[in-house]
Amino acid sequence: MGSIDIELFTTLDLVGQAPGGPEEDPDGFTFGGWQAPLIDEVSGAQVDAAYQGTDALLLGRRTYDIFAAYWPQAGDNPFAELFNRVPKYVASRGKPELTWAGSELLGADLPAAVREVRERHQRVKVVGSLDLVQTLLREKLFDRLDLWVHPIVLGSGKKVFGSGAVPSNLTLLEPPAAGPRGTVLLRYGLAEGVPATGDMSEH
Repeated sequence: MGSIDIELFTTLDLVGQAPGGPEEDPDGFTFGGWQAPLIDEVSGAQVDAAYQGTDALLLGRRTYDIFAAYWPQAGDNPFAELFNRVPKYVASRGKPELTWAGSELLGADLPAAVREVRERHQRVKVVGSLDLVQTLLREKLFDRLDLWVHPIVLGSGKKVFGSGAVPSNLTLLEPPAAGPRGTVLLRYGLAEGVPATGDMSEH
């Protein structure tokens, strides 16, 4: 069985909507492209390293459409080579025309379809796709969660932990790593059980 890794860029108030540009997901959101002023060499190298060994992508419909319009024409670029080469699995409630080579629409039973993808591949990456992420969080259908937390607060926008949040334990897999502009990579693994409670007066 392979690993499903969720890769997300987020703000301090855990907004993950449209980090890449104004047109990415403008639905009621005026801060599209908030990540661009905060990119640095450290976070760029972290992202590069995170995708080593990737052999499939798991994408929501909106992210798929953005990627399919860009990466096939991106030219000589390591991410273009990777994304164009590996299989792309797409979660959608509709029946989109998937023109990007290597694309496959997942079935209506999304959790079952994702489990099949995990059995088929060693390292599956979930990029963006916050609606899809909510399903994966709710079903605990992920193995690793990489959060690049940026030092800004937006006060509005779709949250990383939205309707899919359920009580879960996670383990910090490595020490947090910060870049010169204040972005911190937090890498967690899904752990067994649900959060425990206690009484601080006992300590």
